[in-house]
Amino acid sequence: MGKKIKNSFTDGIVYSTNPDFIIEEKEEVEASVPPEKQNLRLTLRSLKGNKKVTVVYNFVGLESDREELAKILKSKCACGGGYKEGEILLQGEFLPKVKTELDKMGYKYKVAGV
Repeated sequence: MGKKIKNSFTDGIVYSTNPDFIIEEKEEVEASVPPEKQNLRLTLRSLKGNKKVTVVYNFVGLESDREELAKILKSKCACGGGYKEGEILLQGEFLPKVKTELDKMGYKYKVAGV
């Protein structure tokens, strides 16, 4: 027996006898989570041997908020980087700088794998 897939538009409605029934689409809005309730993770990764990348992940919130945090961290660390697949990437070893900046902004974080 296969899995039953629930249609997000109908919310379990299979059939209606009302001839005027119209399915209303619900808009899903992802809310921004305040910095003190975030549980960010920081780690270092190696790229192509000896090049290091500082990675910030587990950010919950709007895409624009993630991009803004990436922009702030890149400017404070004076480095390149970007935002890719839910992770903020900073080119270089910047764990101490990132930790101090996240502390100033009120984010909670843990350093993973270092």
